[in-house]
Amino acid sequence: MPDSPASLADPEITPQAFLELRSAAQPGSSADAPVLLDVREPWEFQAASLPDSLLMPMGDVSSRAHAELDPDAHIVVLCHHGQRSLSVAMWLRAQGFERAQSLAGGIDGWSRTIDPTVPRY
Repeated sequence: MPDSPASLADPEITPQAFLELRSAAQPGSSADAPVLLDVREPWEFQAASLPDSLLMPMGDVSSRAHAELDPDAHIVVLCHHGQRSLSVAMWLRAQGFERAQSLAGGIDGWSRTIDPTVPRY
């Protein structure tokens, strides 16, 4: 399921829409999985994380983003509740990463609405 321009215009993506994107990008699919960028601190990442996520604490993003992220990739930014990730997604967009979005509600929202096995903290 390719991204529509309208969906990427929104700086946030719901957990359900992100789940659908991830599911569509399973092996054998023509869809590309979005990059899941986790901007929490290492202790938070150890407490709870999602598979295939890239840990880049918020304080490191400005020094690492241009070296480690593809500006053309769909990047979904994750934090605890969605505030830090929205801030990072907006910064990334201002830097030319036009397909950056924040996961609304963060990992806490993911745990509450999609996967209750992900620990809440």
